[in-house]
Amino acid sequence: MSEQFDCASCKQSLYGRRYIQTEDSPHCIPCYNKLFTHTCAECKELIEHNARELSYEDRHYHDHCFRCFRCERSLAGEPFTCHKEALLCQDCFCNECSSQCVACDKAILPGSRKLEYGGSTWHEDCFVCHSCEQPIGSKAFVPDQDGYYCAPCYEDKFAPRCSRCKKVLVTGGVTYREEAWHKECFVCTGCGVQLAGQQFTSQDDSPYCVQCFSKLYARKCEGCSEPITGFGEGKFVSYGERHWHQACFSCSRCSVPLAGVGFFPERDQILCRDCSTHT
Repeated sequence: MSEQFDCASCKQSLYGRRYIQTEDSPHCIPCYNKLFTHTCAECKELIEHNARELSYEDRHYHDHCFRCFRCERSLAGEPFTCHKEALLCQDCFCNECSSQCVACDKAILPGSRKLEYGGSTWHEDCFVCHSCEQPIGSKAFVPDQDGYYCAPCYEDKFAPRCSRCKKVLVTGGVTYREEAWHKECFVCTGCGVQLAGQQFTSQDDSPYCVQCFSKLYARKCEGCSEPITGFGEGKFVSYGERHWHQACFSCSRCSVPLAGVGFFPERDQILCRDCSTHT
């Protein structure tokens, strides 16, 4: 007596019929297709055991159903992209969804590296310095009217240079007579002390600190013999070749202040009206 050999699902005999063994159980072909095969995500039909099956992200397709949503071109063995649940071949995706490089006017393919700035998009190799024409990549750059510059080229072409050391001023600095200086380069012509943030004056277009200017160039007050620098001393008075601090300009006899009032010169003296009339 022969041993019973039935389908594990429908219990019909498998003698003389095709079947598929799954683990320890045999199944007839109709039962196997019903129980173990996937439904095609495109045509919604079963993908039978003898059909070629393709899958993508838990979705399954007949070989002939795995095609571009737009042009229906087969995607088997071809690059493709899933856009909003729809499968698109590379050409259709580029035409409809890809950014376009503003430098070469070609589409930026999915997965390729790109750069975006100011609403525009470039291939990584197309975003180059306007001066040296080398790709900028992820390095710092400076936008300008005629293009984009890498930091070294921009500094070399546009950044101001110190009037003393001739090197580029990256940040800060001092402007004097429409020329740029590093703070550490803007020093007194006489003693070399830094002048940034300090009072200073100039002589023959050269900057001097108050002390050096007073010592080298300032006029001496006839009253106190101290230099007249104009720093913190208010106004001064000149008469002929002689000069006074305003506070020092007084009658040579009675010392009454004469600034802003009439005075009378007599030989080397400056007299008020009263002292002049009693001479």
